[in-house]
Amino acid sequence: MSQFIISVGREFGSGGRVIAEALAKKFNVPIYDRHLITDIAEKTGLSPEEIEKYNENPKHRLVSRSVRGFSNSIEDNIAEMQFNIIDQKAQSGESFVVVGRCSETKLRKYPALISLFVLGDMSEKIKRVMEVYSLSEDEAKKLIEKKDKKRKRYHNYHCSGHWGDSRLYDLSINSSRLGIEGTIECLAEYISARIGK
Repeated sequence: MSQFIISVGREFGSGGRVIAEALAKKFNVPIYDRHLITDIAEKTGLSPEEIEKYNENPKHRLVSRSVRGFSNSIEDNIAEMQFNIIDQKAQSGESFVVVGRCSETKLRKYPALISLFVLGDMSEKIKRVMEVYSLSEDEAKKLIEKKDKKRKRYHNYHCSGHWGDSRLYDLSINSSRLGIEGTIECLAEYISARIGK
């Protein structure tokens, strides 16, 4: 396989982003995540902060409408721009890692796609979020629930499949079992086997 695209979906606190970054480094390919916001900001003239405000949010149904496939929703338009950017990169033959962005579904038509989902035990996710964000146990749990609810709503709004459903991914892995480093090693071995086919 000359081209490969590694799509990483993740639960908040599972270490999914860190794992995706490590895989990009290991396979020496670019990673697309928040970087897409900068690309969109340059194309639209909006600031990255303005784009971030609407990023990964479903549109507000009461104030948004679509006419002949065109939406007046900023949320919808930003999402579509991100989907288009990753699709163009896939079409170009580039190999890369992409975090979230419904990429396991939006890029499914490409044989080069390797789709992964990283989850974790709530107790381990809470510990990680407490450490990374300097939060109390209760604050960490609430933040995890809030972030995952947002990701789920966004994904399920833009895709027919349900966020986190193992049938959408080639491989789902619980990072609490092997730890972050062990999970990276396991996934790298799987990806190497896929690339080698």
